[in-house]
Amino acid sequence: MALKRQHNMMTLFSMASMSDVIFLLLIFFMVTSTFVFPNALEVNLPQSSQQTALKPGTRVYIDKELNMYAAQGDAEPERIAEADLIGFLQIAQQQSPDQFIALYADEKVPYGKIVEVLDKGARASLKMVLATKPSNKH
Repeated sequence: MALKRQHNMMTLFSMASMSDVIFLLLIFFMVTSTFVFPNALEVNLPQSSQQTALKPGTRVYIDKELNMYAAQGDAEPERIAEADLIGFLQIAQQQSPDQFIALYADEKVPYGKIVEVLDKGARASLKMVLATKPSNKH
């Protein structure tokens, strides 16, 4: 009597080894990705434990037509020629050296113009900051 052998092929296979390989690849790429340094400028930001709401001593405004206005303290802004701006700001800075000068620019003002005014202030050793309005988006 001849016995027949049964060769049953199993249609299922275990995914345990595949998940181990994927897990090891994931760990490998996570560890090696920390060695990639992006090409960016290094900026050392100041640290503070408190926020202050200092009022600027002098304010400079640039409207969308590139007209400049300046005001000291709580006075109303007056139109000023661009050539006279740095002289006005230097006098204001001498009167209150611990105060800073805030630059308010309309959002239509080209960025180059804002940088130009801030650069002139920096060359004259003035403490100038670019003022922005808080965002209402949540």
